[in-house]
Amino acid sequence: MSRPFAYRRGQLACGAMPLAGLARRFGTPLFVYDLDAVLGAYGAYERAFARVPHQICAAVKANANRTVLAALARAGSGFDIVSGGELAQVLAAGGEPRRVVFSGVGKTAGEMDAALRAGIGLFNVESAPELALLAERARRLRRIAPLGLRVNPDVAAPTHRHIATGRRGHKFGVAPAEALALYRQYAGHRWVRATAASVHIGSQILDPAPFAAAVRRLGHFAAEVRAAGCALEALDIGGGLGIAYRPGERAPSPAAYARAVLAALGKDGAGLRLILEPGRSIFAAAGVLLSRVLYIKHNGGLRFVILDAGFTELIRPALYGAYHEILPLRRRPGRRSPAEVVGPVCETADTFAHARPLSPLAAGDLVALMDAGAYGYSLASNYNGRPRPAEVVLQRGRARLARRRETLEEMMAREGKA
Repeated sequence: MSRPFAYRRGQLACGAMPLAGLARRFGTPLFVYDLDAVLGAYGAYERAFARVPHQICAAVKANANRTVLAALARAGSGFDIVSGGELAQVLAAGGEPRRVVFSGVGKTAGEMDAALRAGIGLFNVESAPELALLAERARRLRRIAPLGLRVNPDVAAPTHRHIATGRRGHKFGVAPAEALALYRQYAGHRWVRATAASVHIGSQILDPAPFAAAVRRLGHFAAEVRAAGCALEALDIGGGLGIAYRPGERAPSPAAYARAVLAALGKDGAGLRLILEPGRSIFAAAGVLLSRVLYIKHNGGLRFVILDAGFTELIRPALYGAYHEILPLRRRPGRRSPAEVVGPVCETADTFAHARPLSPLAAGDLVALMDAGAYGYSLASNYNGRPRPAEVVLQRGRARLARRRETLEEMMAREGKA
């Protein structure tokens, strides 16, 4: 998939629009999303799976900006949610409830009730107690709950341990034997209807082989479920396809991913609709975080570039040791030299890069933290009393404010009087 941000006459731009102008207009820190790139990535999945019945459900946890979600909804996307709050965000953006998949290990009764009343397409259930509660809430509301048990395939994925989800010791999913027993137990239930089987093995995975292994096991398992008398309609094969954050990294395209999983599924998937839950691979490369250099500091023989963005805006490097390219918005001549790129937050973990070779920078310069469209704003916080940043959306060469910068008054508005 093509990258929307590139240098044009020495300035980092999106198409013909220099990003420095956006920083001056809207301030920093600032998230900028190219909506055309988001829709292009969604379209790549649609084309990749065009020959089989399918539904793409973009993962709201990766990017929940209402303008972005609304554009995806108009394009026909469904949504993968993990909370009642995300359900509310999808509905506010015009998302079709029947195209919503509700995943996650800790759904509450209130969240189930909201989803049942909305008429969502699928509950991905992750434990026997959760299924019992869902059946009870469905009975009380007299609403059918479409069920898919998330099967834990015990497949190792080459990714950071904090975002691997498909091994036996993880909190996610149900062992296949237990899942089969639960399908049989609820086969004749009046208010629960088994319509799918589901799997998800992790995030930021750059090798199609683990996906193929998980889908192969899911297909075999679905054949057992159908043999047990459950008329499944769909297989939810999850998400997790990664992107190339580092120079020289390569990530499979949606087309390569589709070839791998469809070959692995084979005849076991015949007649079943596929549900996919991509997040990072739709949003990440479509977004950047713009930041201003506050100070250049030398300490202990190291050069520190101190930005006005911190892990309150982009926590991935602190949380996972994640890599983001850091580019000056205006190229300057001169030799690159190593720098510690840090934020203003009072934690040593508030570091974006160690010994990163950077072009010459001075206080007041603007930089972009690349590939920040996924798990950026959605993980932002008010730690250190920092209001959350603004978000700007670009489409067809025009910029508009999609979420204004939080004020100090708004940040404190929910507190009681002292």
